[in-house]
Amino acid sequence: MLQTLRSLSTACLLFVSVFQTSAQVPYGPARPAPPGEILLNLKKLNVVGSVLYVAAHPDDENTLMLSYLAKERLARTAYLSLTRGDGGQNLIGAEQGEYIGLIRTQELLAARRVDGPEQFFSRAYDFGFSKSTDEAVRTWGRDQVLADVVWRIRTFRPDVIITRFPPDPRAGHGHHSASGYLAEEAFKIAADPTKFPEQLAYTKPWQPRRIMWNVFIPSAFMSNKKPDEAGNLIGVETGLFNPLLGKSYGEIAAESRSQHKSQGFGVAANRGARIDYLLTKAGDPMQQDPFDGVDMTWKRIKGSESVQTLVNQLIGQFRPDRPAASVPLLVQLHKALGKLDTTDINVRTKLADVELLIQQCLGLWFETNPADYAATPGERIRVNSTVVGRTTEVPVRLLRVRDPQAGRDTTLNLTLKPNEVVPLTAQLTIPAKQAISQPYWLEKPMQKGLFQVDDQRLIGLPENPPALTTEFTFDIAGQQFTFSRPWVYKFTDPVDGEIYRPFVVQPDVMINVAEKVYAFADNSPKTVETVVKAGRAGVSGTLSLSVPAGWNITPANAPFELKDKGQEARLTFTVTPTARATTATDRIDRIQAVASTANGQFTRGIRLVDYKHIPTQTNFPLSEAKLVQLDVKTTAKQIGYIMGAGDEVPTALRQMGCTVTLLDPIELNKDLSRFDAIVVGVRAYNTEDYLKFYQAKLLQYVQNGGTMIVQYVTPGGSAVLSNGLKVNQLGPYPFTVGRDRVTEEDAKMTFINPQHPLLNTPNKLTERDFDGWVQERGLYFAVDFDKAYEPIFSAADTGEAPKNGSLIYARHGKGHFIYTGLAFFRQLPAGVPGAYRLFANLISVGK
Repeated sequence: MLQTLRSLSTACLLFVSVFQTSAQVPYGPARPAPPGEILLNLKKLNVVGSVLYVAAHPDDENTLMLSYLAKERLARTAYLSLTRGDGGQNLIGAEQGEYIGLIRTQELLAARRVDGPEQFFSRAYDFGFSKSTDEAVRTWGRDQVLADVVWRIRTFRPDVIITRFPPDPRAGHGHHSASGYLAEEAFKIAADPTKFPEQLAYTKPWQPRRIMWNVFIPSAFMSNKKPDEAGNLIGVETGLFNPLLGKSYGEIAAESRSQHKSQGFGVAANRGARIDYLLTKAGDPMQQDPFDGVDMTWKRIKGSESVQTLVNQLIGQFRPDRPAASVPLLVQLHKALGKLDTTDINVRTKLADVELLIQQCLGLWFETNPADYAATPGERIRVNSTVVGRTTEVPVRLLRVRDPQAGRDTTLNLTLKPNEVVPLTAQLTIPAKQAISQPYWLEKPMQKGLFQVDDQRLIGLPENPPALTTEFTFDIAGQQFTFSRPWVYKFTDPVDGEIYRPFVVQPDVMINVAEKVYAFADNSPKTVETVVKAGRAGVSGTLSLSVPAGWNITPANAPFELKDKGQEARLTFTVTPTARATTATDRIDRIQAVASTANGQFTRGIRLVDYKHIPTQTNFPLSEAKLVQLDVKTTAKQIGYIMGAGDEVPTALRQMGCTVTLLDPIELNKDLSRFDAIVVGVRAYNTEDYLKFYQAKLLQYVQNGGTMIVQYVTPGGSAVLSNGLKVNQLGPYPFTVGRDRVTEEDAKMTFINPQHPLLNTPNKLTERDFDGWVQERGLYFAVDFDKAYEPIFSAADTGEAPKNGSLIYARHGKGHFIYTGLAFFRQLPAGVPGAYRLFANLISVGK
């Protein structure tokens, strides 16, 4: 690809082209292509059109339509998700916020490797459920996100655009409707050079032919029912079978959608007929096809007659049993493409496609594997490059191996023999000024609903450009090609076999603070534990904690000496708040860990997101925590906790001075009367099968005098019963979990009965206890509840009727049962003082 890209006239076009043509390349080996897929890719050379699909979140996209566009129509296809899904739930772990965003970004890339399109994003942060377009665009910043959509239209240059959602309440979610609205607005202005003119330093205005809505009818989802929509509407048969792939697009779509494992979106394949409908929203009307009026052939490229002839020849002469026989013609095609206007994105894309086809037809294998998964700037590391030829049908010589960032430049002239491994080992130095491998959108603190990205050229990319690469130069059938590979760490797992992991550049020293929040109910000191980790061998220095006035730290600093790379030291400090004049005002400060060494100061920790279905993700967040001084009392000390999905509430309970025992089936078989309260984590009744065997015992615990608090469940999802739950009834009396929610985090919370014990004991709650809540008030409120339940709060988003089901309470026998949809799972890890006080009252009721 690099040989092609070097011919571009500007650095900006080079940058954009690299990531438009390699957006789905995994941090692993080049995926081998079977003959059917190679033939499909050859056929794709004959199609010059492109389409951009736009929606709001990971998993919003219609994977059936994307599969059809990319693998049946063979159009260059991309999905633009406005957000990375940062506000979504997590069914596989405790990650929230930007960390679930990292997971969902990689799940989207995995989905694209299945269904074929490229993947892009805007800078918008998924701040949770939104009920209106206005709220969504106001929170993100309308002009900023609109600029991002315009940027992607101008750089990807689609012939047509398809939206998943309409720009109105039928979309069902403010982010959804906002994606339709912003796409339609961007369609109108992308060709106007007076709009966002700063982008024109890197790209040019562009006008797609039309924008369409992929009509979504919830009541008729996955049916072939024609929607009742006035206007230019057509149906497209997407449920076709592709004999070259041996799968229908319904099967491919299901495999793609099932990559969204954190959302529990595994689905069964649809193997029957399926019609998708498209409604023109702006631009030229359609007659029978979404690409009507678009020249999808080489005729749109001046002087391409010889290219068209060669492509037809390649398709006609392809031998599935001898794919390498196509390579000489592919080399000729590459030369012919190089004579065309390489500033044209279609030409650049086809050049990259041809280079990939050459590799696929040859079965050519080459990669670079560092001896470790991480290194620091200036560190010397062993690097192993490997090249394997596969065929004698076409002469292939390895001419050069070069690492442009690390300085290796080796001239060779090796003729590759079939299946003979060519190992190339070198000791290379990471550049001293190499930046650490921080996801580019997380380098700066987020401002309200928008990630801050200074480099225009990075905006929209799914992940960082590779920091360190190796260029392999080959002579193939008499022409030189230079291909690039990112450095990737490789190891062998005794269960899963060969595993690839992205190589990262890390700081000399990383410091993790043990807790996100330290809550102080009085002036008693707390121990803050830190873990100092060496990014390289031979690191020494001192660690200190920086705090604002009003806090005392002992000791002032602590020395550390780490001889080995990866070695850790645990250093503890005592943090004591100074006396407050009044306890009426909560105080929230931040504590920052600073490691001082001969090479400077280091203030970042390390956090891995490690799941088998995605490449390991590494983030280097600031090594800090919140110090929250608040007035909170609790009379409950022994808490049993049933873990839910994405659950960090137990840590907050310990901060309140509680002893927390995690309840699994073994613990649930023991005597429960020892607990002052039992808390059930979010969605546990959706995900944990064993709860159906212990529900009767839990309710008996309540009847005998215990307190049980159930945090929100969803009415759908991984259901074994029609209500989506593992049990028929959550509480001692009937109630239904609905889809009511309050998304405005500052919505007024009205106390229905201000004298209720939950609002007064042991903490007197006031309206200020709902100040500073993050993302939302709550979700999946109780509805249609038995008269035995008392609603505690009434709340509503602007313009909506009050909802009373955010927290309901009932006496049962001698005990207490509470169901709550309030988002404690977000508020407590965020250190919201009022959420601590309210939760303390819930667990303390009756004690």
